[in-house]
Amino acid sequence: MRVLAGVLLVVWLALGGFTGPYAGKLSEVAENDSSAFLPNSAESTQVAELQKKFQREEAIPAIVVVERSGGLTEDDKKYLAEQAKGFQASPVIPAPNDNEAAQLVVLLDPAKDVKDSVFQLRDGARGAPEGLTVLVTGPAAQVADLVEAFGGIDGLLLVVAAAVVALILLVVYRSPILPVVVLVSAVFALGLASFVVYLLAKNDVLALNGQSQGILSILVVGAATDYALLLVSRFREELRDSEDRVAAIRAAWRGTIEPIAASAGTVILGVLCLLFSDLDSNKGLGPVAAIGIGAALITTMTFLPAVLALLGRAAFWPFAPKFGSGHPETSGLWGRTANFVRSKPRAIWVVSTLVLLVGAAFLPQLKASGTAQSDVFLTEVESVAGQEVLSRHFPGGTGSPTIIIAQEAEAAEVLRKAEVDGVAEVRPAGTADGLVSIQATLADAPDSDAAVATVQRIRDAVRGTGEAKVGGPTATLLDTRTTSEHDRTLIIPIVLVVIFLILAVLLRSLLAPLLLIATVVLSFAATMGVSALVFNHVFDFPGSDPVVPLFGFVFLVALGIDYNIFLMTRVREETRRLGTVEGTIRGLSLTGGVITSAGVVLAATFAALAVLPILFLTQIAFIVAFGVLLDTLLVRSLLVPALSVDIGGRIWWPSKLR
Repeated sequence: MRVLAGVLLVVWLALGGFTGPYAGKLSEVAENDSSAFLPNSAESTQVAELQKKFQREEAIPAIVVVERSGGLTEDDKKYLAEQAKGFQASPVIPAPNDNEAAQLVVLLDPAKDVKDSVFQLRDGARGAPEGLTVLVTGPAAQVADLVEAFGGIDGLLLVVAAAVVALILLVVYRSPILPVVVLVSAVFALGLASFVVYLLAKNDVLALNGQSQGILSILVVGAATDYALLLVSRFREELRDSEDRVAAIRAAWRGTIEPIAASAGTVILGVLCLLFSDLDSNKGLGPVAAIGIGAALITTMTFLPAVLALLGRAAFWPFAPKFGSGHPETSGLWGRTANFVRSKPRAIWVVSTLVLLVGAAFLPQLKASGTAQSDVFLTEVESVAGQEVLSRHFPGGTGSPTIIIAQEAEAAEVLRKAEVDGVAEVRPAGTADGLVSIQATLADAPDSDAAVATVQRIRDAVRGTGEAKVGGPTATLLDTRTTSEHDRTLIIPIVLVVIFLILAVLLRSLLAPLLLIATVVLSFAATMGVSALVFNHVFDFPGSDPVVPLFGFVFLVALGIDYNIFLMTRVREETRRLGTVEGTIRGLSLTGGVITSAGVVLAATFAALAVLPILFLTQIAFIVAFGVLLDTLLVRSLLVPALSVDIGGRIWWPSKLR
């Protein structure tokens, strides 16, 4: 065993050294342009494909906008003309209603790095006359600012998460050695996952974006630490009953492989349900997260046991467990909690359920119909500031027109029908292969709710006029929202069915899985209700993307079930010897500390996502962190054990276990 442990350690050190750098390379293969994630069936995707007939080269527009209060001077106009020539931009477009602003549209090559192109454009626009505001905005600038915002993922996010985990482990184990061992295991898992994801993304097997990249880092560190806590806790427990450290780690491995593997399998199958999504960004997160969980499982059950086998009791220095000593888990806080559950089970689960129902009552206040693209950022960025300047002086959709592709013979009718409320101008933009391209300039900012509503009115108006299709940036946003809502409706039931089947097999029961899923779903509803209150009245967020509830559900249900799996597998093990009531009490007292620690670790690691100034990630950070704590401290600690004690042996129905 010691030889095997040594070999595993050497293998992992070599593997970790090779795969580790790939965690910093994922940004190279991440794609953050939302239009790339829509399915081919989306109307805006079809328009984008048809547009190629009208364009010699593909391009993504950046808009240089200038503003001076009181009116542009002759020097300003001269400067702008020079910029137009230098950037090979469209002619200067003055503001239609005043002389205080003007704009240039610069078409950038999407084959080149859009971020670099935009920042070069911004650098080139410096040196303006004193007092003249010069900003670069438009679709290209939004992509550039989004990529820049995600730039902290490779370093800052991992550092914050690791620091939080290290602090919690120090408090839990009061050992300087174990936190290092557990964190090294988590880093090796992240390196392995990043290597696999990098290869698949680079070869276009899966779609990776900044959001998935950030979630991967947090998920791997959190899951690897959770699994490590379960193994380490069981190892410490076995060291009290066994003098041989090798026998102890072998018993700990055998005692935890089933719940850890079941937990990992549940999360993997849960996130893989995202493959049913029509959005490539959602679809890509499924295998990315699954790879991360798989890497965490492999590392925890191979590298970590090898290190613990070699270290033995020294891993817990200076508070190493002594052979023959008592198990403090059964007499401490969790022993008292277990006895409290035994004394009043029905009152406890009824009150716990009522608390969750109160939180769930606020769920209808959650605003998840979508947000403006500019609301994605939680800090000031130039693309948003530039769009605000544009909106003050130009029709909001200037530079980002809505595109209508129709049969050339029906151009006049489409032009007439497209003049709906919210459209500032409609004009033909070219013909090709019997088709006509029509540009509709919207009155509102292209990423606003008002603009989205206008695009829907245009679609309703031109529908039935030949094969007219409506696309462009705002249509892409509309299709993304619609697809996200469809995904949410489809995937949530699939996740519930998959998790029920896993629990039924694991617990050899039908009633217990139904109860566990019901408690986690109720916990999710309460979490979303509390999140609605916090988002609306504390953080004053403008709303949420439709995908936020879906991601929240997938992660909270899968991860929330994790803690119930850790608890109920131990309860089932103890029930064989003691019966359901006593087995539940002992299972809760033995696992209470480690599961609570695991929940705190996972909540803290997901909370680290909030360091990135992205609305979506901040909301996911709060939802998962709060939801995991709610599951850990209320559902798993009180509600589930109380139900188990009150129902008794019938909870294992149709199994004969009592």
